Amino acid sequence: MKIEPTLEGGLRVDMESPLDWHVLMAIVHDARGADKDLADRLGGLIEEDAGAEDWQEFVVPELREGFDDQLRAVAEAIGSAMHQSQDGIGSVRIRRTDGAVWYGALNQARLALEELHHLSAGMPDALDEDQELEWRSASARSYLYGKIQHFLFDLVIR
Repeated sequence: MKIEPTLEGGLRVDMESPLDWHVLMAIVHDARGADKDLADRLGGLIEEDAGAEDWQEFVVPELREGFDDQLRAVAEAIGSAMHQSQDGIGSVRIRRTDGAVWYGALNQARLALEELHHLSAGMPDALDEDQELEWRSASARSYLYGKIQHFLFDLVIR
């Protein structure tokens, strides 16, 4: 996978193999992988005396809709580009106008991976071989998502 800026102020993500498509589509899978979605997790941070009930009723549904819209847009962009690719080789273009949507979807995925695997704490000592592979895979995806966010922020969103 290669990431390059476009002349229009966006990014082009070039897939060099069919596996790259699955890694990129994992953004959506990872974002939805936590026990609770991000809107619920954020809503859970509000204490009762600070209006938690109102937050759950009025804010969480709107947050959820916005987060779902981000994931849907990213999934559609990847799916469309994947469908147009030949033999697994192709590109996803992220236009300047879509930069914030992609940034948000990547952020959702990284937050969910952190919640599930506690990546920032480092790899736990007592993991069997399968758990270690899962942890390392999650860590690598989170790193990739962070790099894409870096490019988006520096080159697209500015």
